[in-house]
Amino acid sequence: MFRSFYISGNVNLKMMSGNVNFKLMSCIDLEETRRDFPILERKIRGKSLVYLDSGASSLKPIQVIDAVREFYLKEYSNIHRGIHYLSQQATSRYEEAREKIAKFINANGPEEVIFTYGTTDSLNMVAYSYGLRALKPENEIFLTVMEHHSNILPWMHISSITGARINYIDITDDGLLDYERIDREIDEKTKIFSVTHMSNVLGTIVDVRRIARRVHEVGGVIVVDGAQSVPHMPINVRELEIDFLAFSGHKMLGPTGIGVLWVKHDLLDDLHPFRLGGGAIRDVTLNDFMLLDPPNSFEAGTPNIAGVIGLATAVEYLQRIGMDKVRRHEEELTSYTLGKLEDLEDYITIYGPKNVSVRGGIITFNIRGLDSNIVGSLLDSYGIAVRTGKHCAHPLHRRLNIDGSVRASIYIYNTREEIDYLASALREIISEAK
Repeated sequence: MFRSFYISGNVNLKMMSGNVNFKLMSCIDLEETRRDFPILERKIRGKSLVYLDSGASSLKPIQVIDAVREFYLKEYSNIHRGIHYLSQQATSRYEEAREKIAKFINANGPEEVIFTYGTTDSLNMVAYSYGLRALKPENEIFLTVMEHHSNILPWMHISSITGARINYIDITDDGLLDYERIDREIDEKTKIFSVTHMSNVLGTIVDVRRIARRVHEVGGVIVVDGAQSVPHMPINVRELEIDFLAFSGHKMLGPTGIGVLWVKHDLLDDLHPFRLGGGAIRDVTLNDFMLLDPPNSFEAGTPNIAGVIGLATAVEYLQRIGMDKVRRHEEELTSYTLGKLEDLEDYITIYGPKNVSVRGGIITFNIRGLDSNIVGSLLDSYGIAVRTGKHCAHPLHRRLNIDGSVRASIYIYNTREEIDYLASALREIISEAK
């Protein structure tokens, strides 16, 4: 059916030709923003790069790159360990970053912010530091079929150790969580509800505050995977009424290998570090040890200091734009993208909610009759970067009865012209595949 393919080259991305007047009525200055991302000047297979894979990892602005570079060039030292100038300066930068991130999510204070290696590490920390001791055989853990593997596998392991049972909440046909079932099934046995704030496949934005209130009624806690939400919308942990929030730096313009676990202050004493060593200890004898207060007690070993500084710079960058504007830009562009793909609905299946008010900038689809990896490879021939496969969400793909999907994910540097180019490329692919 699909033995050969020819890229005609008829599709042209005019926006990359030189002096550009972006037509997208965006609240973000796209020309100025795009200048901060040098990688967008690259050619991929002779075509101008269109990066639609920010759901996997965002591009990095020059400000973040320079901050990390300057730290290594002029300021590097280990933290919390030295009285010399460089160590004191590095420690100050590190702790100032903690304060900036705490304010970014409206935490009660910097002590609620624990630096980790990413969302996966943060979710494992909750599972092992809290769940391992809190759960008993008679307890239940609630997850959803939308979860990333990082929010399934740790709980599976903890369940096998503690004997607590895992229950899964299904989605409706339009890609939303079944809230009525949540209200119905949560009871006094429910100890933990761990849920994505935004699906990395469907783009569905979950009403975590509604879930939190129901979970708290029965004395449970709610853990939120914010990997896809924190970079793209205003987050106020106090207004959301949640207990734990995990997110990654690399999805929000920051470096790789750095993440955050926010823990509500009242629960900090209920966590027990599962990683011990230097930097987390107040005193050690041959028979016992005394931990430092949180968050230091959870940050054993030399942390990713440069990553923390880079993440703080990324947060400053996003704050200068304004997270309300980030969200509005993505709503507009998501709506535009859905409209363009719906023009191809005879050939394309789109997954997730149609209402952009409950959907993030993640648009997942399939061309009927074509494997998602083939479509991704063909789009790469146009210089368009998308994600293909099961996106570390195998249970959700089984629920959708598909073997994989193509995911285009947008961010602050994407434009309407790029979406036009994507639609034109898909039109050519469909035409050649007939």
